Amino acid sequence: MSQDGNAFEHRRIRLVRAEAVVLRRRDLGEADRILTLFTRELGKLRVVAKGVRRPLSRLGGHLDLFARTQVLLARGRELDVVTQAQLLESFIGLRHEPWRAGWAGYLADLTDRATADADPQPALYDLLVDCLRALADCTDSFAIVRRFEMRLLVLLGYQPELSICPRCSRRLIPGSLAYAPEQGGVLCAECVGSTANEIPVSVGAVKALRLLLADQWREVANRTLSQSLRTQIEAVLRAALEAHIGGPLPSATVATILEQRGENDERPAAPLSGAGG
Repeated sequence: MSQDGNAFEHRRIRLVRAEAVVLRRRDLGEADRILTLFTRELGKLRVVAKGVRRPLSRLGGHLDLFARTQVLLARGRELDVVTQAQLLESFIGLRHEPWRAGWAGYLADLTDRATADADPQPALYDLLVDCLRALADCTDSFAIVRRFEMRLLVLLGYQPELSICPRCSRRLIPGSLAYAPEQGGVLCAECVGSTANEIPVSVGAVKALRLLLADQWREVANRTLSQSLRTQIEAVLRAALEAHIGGPLPSATVATILEQRGENDERPAAPLSGAGG
């Protein structure tokens, strides 16, 4: 093959197409952006979108934060370059409520922290897309976010033990129970107090965690959970994630505050003192 033919083949091979979710973005120069993409085929990539901030850019609108998009990348020495992008799903509902966008940011941060560059994880990609889609149309984020946290632990190989005490290997029975991050599971009544940083959990919380472990998150969503149960479930999953991937993530706190504000805004205002009817 001629030199020209070799050069053409080299250029052809260096163009790759992938489906991606935009996890992060930051401005570069006057018109460019550096994006962190989580792709189904290639894993996590950091790429440059040149000219994307210009009003007439062909890429504009196709590479918004959290968007699911098809990209064509020119492989570079340090960063790949986005040459084409086609929006597949905008998850527009995330922008209708600040708390939805907040939780989407938390899921993006978890994905970013839990993955290495160029390590394809299609099951995690599908989970992220599914949860973003659910978040975009939800009125309560709790079960969706907890589902993502639990399934992320499972996909990473850190499935919590919720049926057998990890310390004595006895089957768990109702009683005084606690989750032990260092043991990776729920301790039985006889072993509670034997490790550091234990989180007391009720039987109801363990049952809900088992549903999440079985990916029956819709059943959790359809149940009326007390604030105490929600707090226990969230505490267990956060402790498990922090034990294995580090943390805490500030975006979780931001999303919680935004959701609390949204709930307060939806409550009817108290009648003015002295107002007559």
